[in-house]
Amino acid sequence: MIKGLIALSFGTLSFGTAEFVVMGLLPYIAQDFGVSHAMAGNTIAAYSFGVCTGVIYLISTRKLNLKTSILIVISVHFLALIATAFSPSFKMLLAARFFSGMPHGCYIGLGAIIAARLAKYGNGSSAMAILLAGQTLANVLCVPLGTTLAHAFSWRMIFYIFIFWSMFVFISVWHFLPDPGKMEDKGFKNQFAFLKYKAPYLVGAAMLLGNGGIFCMHTYVSPVLTDFVGIPLAAVSTILIAMGIAMAIANLIAGKVSDIFTPGRVSCFLLFSTILTLLGSFFWGNNAWIGIPLLIYSSGMLFGLSTPLQVAILRTAPGGELIAMAIGQIGFNLGNSLGAFVGGIPLDLGMSPSYCILVGAAITALGTITMYIYVRKDEYRYDKTRKQRLIDEAHNHQPLEQAQDRNHGSVQKA
Repeated sequence: MIKGLIALSFGTLSFGTAEFVVMGLLPYIAQDFGVSHAMAGNTIAAYSFGVCTGVIYLISTRKLNLKTSILIVISVHFLALIATAFSPSFKMLLAARFFSGMPHGCYIGLGAIIAARLAKYGNGSSAMAILLAGQTLANVLCVPLGTTLAHAFSWRMIFYIFIFWSMFVFISVWHFLPDPGKMEDKGFKNQFAFLKYKAPYLVGAAMLLGNGGIFCMHTYVSPVLTDFVGIPLAAVSTILIAMGIAMAIANLIAGKVSDIFTPGRVSCFLLFSTILTLLGSFFWGNNAWIGIPLLIYSSGMLFGLSTPLQVAILRTAPGGELIAMAIGQIGFNLGNSLGAFVGGIPLDLGMSPSYCILVGAAITALGTITMYIYVRKDEYRYDKTRKQRLIDEAHNHQPLEQAQDRNHGSVQKA
């Protein structure tokens, strides 16, 4: 099992680099193509829209072997990296970024379902954390590496490297991933049955708004750090390393804690804490000793939230897991687009980059409200704490998945 999960995490490393490395490259892309920072930020929005479009492929994979499907996705990713690395104009770069985003959501969605199948009972969130560890490593190593290479050579250099890495990912997944089989085909319409209930919409909204709020700041992290906090551009890569480490730590801790409590409760706590750190960054971020740690924590929540939110939406969708993961990826990446667009408005108006952070705090607050409603009104139907699961096992000798199906069935009858 572990070799398969690690092979999948090699892929999330590649996709995570393709998505997040651009944030540190915006000044270099803007200079290369003669556009503003806000305009360069549209490369992030284009990627996110590509993710939202590409996840439609997930729906068509219900009759395919999951391993075959994910290998197809990796092949498309390889071609997208080539298109990005050799873009001759800004318009072509936007098109390449859209194309690059299309396989991303499919990979994470399929990978999450495969990880859940490979996981031992009660360790679903931990398996998800291993899958997403590659993305956190991308932020620790590859994002600052990309910024350093851009400073020394060209912003394209990191994409040249990952063209070859994507080939390695294909070979690793093909060789080490055990056959996870196919999804149980309950018919096309039955995939959508869970959408009759409000729970997946609440979790999806929390994904969109929570991610969007953080991305208002994180998309423009370079100008925030240089123009507001007051550090030199050459030092941005060092801060990005620290942010990447925070993401890695937050991802692993959130996965473990979500297996003990519930993904919804953990998500709600992390969203609320992010509001506080974003507000603190806005009011006191021009003091580097205060601003840098708060911004690092806020960035860490991009992956602290990712694992519990994805597990939460997966568990609201018995029989419709592919659709649920599609909704999750659309939510996360529309949030990326929302953050990139709304966060860029203060910059276009000539305001301080600190207002990107303030707008982000307001949007994150809305996401916290939707997650709180889910936890209070709906989560008990889909998930239980580890203590509750042990009690159920002792009394019923029944796996959690069967209990979820039973609970969901009782909701349908109500």
